[in-house]
Amino acid sequence: MDAPRGIGTFVVWDYVVFAAMLLISAAIGIYYAFAGGGQQTSKEFLMGGRRMTAVPVALSLTASFMSAVTVLGSPSEVYRFGAIYSIFAITYFFVVVISAEIFLPVFYKLGITSTYEYLELRFNKYVRLCGTVLFIVETILYTGIVIYAPALALNQVTGFHLWGAVVATGVVCTFYCTLGGLKAVIWTDVFQVGIMVAGFLCVIIQSVVTEGGISTILNDAYNGGRLNFWNFNPNPLQRHTFWTIIIGGTFTWTSIYGVNQSQVQRYISCKSRFQAKMSLYINLLGLWVILVCSVLCGLALYSRYHDCDPWTAKKISAPDQLMPYLVLDILQDYPGLPGLFVACAYSGTLSTVSSSINALAAVTVEDLIKPHFRPLSERSLSWVSQGMSLLFGALCIGMAALASLMGALLQAALSIFGMVGGPLLGLFSLGILVPFANSIGALAGLLAGFVVSLWVGIGAQLYPPLPESTMPLSLETYGCNSTYNGTNWMTTTEMPFSTSAFQVHNVERTPLMDNWYSLSYLYFSTLGTFVTLFTGMLISLPTGGRKQNIDHRFLLTKEDFLSNFDVFKKKKHILSYKSHPVEDGGTDNPAFNHVELNFTDQSGKIKGTRL
Repeated sequence: MDAPRGIGTFVVWDYVVFAAMLLISAAIGIYYAFAGGGQQTSKEFLMGGRRMTAVPVALSLTASFMSAVTVLGSPSEVYRFGAIYSIFAITYFFVVVISAEIFLPVFYKLGITSTYEYLELRFNKYVRLCGTVLFIVETILYTGIVIYAPALALNQVTGFHLWGAVVATGVVCTFYCTLGGLKAVIWTDVFQVGIMVAGFLCVIIQSVVTEGGISTILNDAYNGGRLNFWNFNPNPLQRHTFWTIIIGGTFTWTSIYGVNQSQVQRYISCKSRFQAKMSLYINLLGLWVILVCSVLCGLALYSRYHDCDPWTAKKISAPDQLMPYLVLDILQDYPGLPGLFVACAYSGTLSTVSSSINALAAVTVEDLIKPHFRPLSERSLSWVSQGMSLLFGALCIGMAALASLMGALLQAALSIFGMVGGPLLGLFSLGILVPFANSIGALAGLLAGFVVSLWVGIGAQLYPPLPESTMPLSLETYGCNSTYNGTNWMTTTEMPFSTSAFQVHNVERTPLMDNWYSLSYLYFSTLGTFVTLFTGMLISLPTGGRKQNIDHRFLLTKEDFLSNFDVFKKKKHILSYKSHPVEDGGTDNPAFNHVELNFTDQSGKIKGTRL
């Protein structure tokens, strides 16, 4: 290999490619604002009128899950901790099956817009309010990180303007969400998945060319101990082992796929339950493709820098910057391709932010506005939804400004999801799987789960786990032909993983810190879920949980599973049955007897949600 040249910079073409990506996204928004008579009702705006088909929804689910945090974070994760990350492929499979077979049937048959509506039907309106508020806070925080983090990493490596990028992505996102509603979100996501895969592919292909074949990359990875697929150590303190990824990962991601409004809202917008399930299973393929891409990128990173780690050599200041650094290193002779990669990272951001904004608008309208301001017409609700999209877009850009004070990328984003997602997953599981759970148990469980999760999560941010448990693999700098003295190699072991602003340094390590706070970050969610479930069960039993009479539609029943096979029985059987007609507002008052509903609504409401 020739002596490493200086790293490239951004040229005009790169900015052109990036701008084109933003413009096309905005154009899709404008198209859906006016196509098909525009956004007449709030249902149309928030749910795509429940007429979506499986493939676009599947791609959209993949896109929004894949934020720029994934594009920049996963490869550097593989670079530092090895390819055990690819075990997530099995995790994704479990997550998709659980979401499609446990949560989807219940949400779909109830025909709800906001998942938190379910909490009121099953428990009471206070539980619903808790869920809603938690979700809104969590999502705005997370979205701030998702907008800011990639902007920072790309800015420090490529000199791409930091706040220019943050504001541009924020504004474009808000623009197409406000104009086009859920349809625009889904179709821009489809476009952005394409861009993401293209960005990944150009990095992988060029790496294989520069390193001289895929075998070189795998050999380097093998010699550097990066192909550590089999680590069956059951110790829950180790960051990534087979078990932490399978068990912890499944709970962490189910809390996103199974019950998080931004995901559920999309698969519920499908036109039939079969389409909704298909969208989840097709999206599994998308997740696998992207996982393979990011693992390959991570191994390519290692192969390129195995003897000269740019992070230890102080060429970059954080692991998230490894990907952009590699891109400018190997793609500098191809103007426009580094821009494609930046567009790839930002597509990740846009798709995540847009689904967050749409979900936040849906939750606010359904859970906070509709119950308290009754006589709003559909037309005005549609305006309110658009106003909400605008407001939340602005809030998220504001959060990005705050996020500039927050620490390590992947960790912070995931630990927030873990802290809030775990207890919420526990709450929904309690409702769907435990017939005797009641509202007192639900609230107590949620509170307990939340307290325990926050305790561990914040402890872990304050006293980050030692390298013994995170086990970063070694990074070498002997190959850097630079003027450094040999004193620099020590930093490989000393770099703490979580560089959060409020870390407590030089403190005596107590057993509490070494065991409880050092729990693998993937287990935060698992912990929250189980604490919520068990507390909820224990408290529901003595407080009259057995006596209540619950409509079986709110639970998971045998029929839900068996109806999977209806497809084979009748070819023309479209699974759009609602067990009772739902007005556009959903069933606001579950105290109504459903039989009554059927008699009073004979007039013309039987059409259900105008499928």
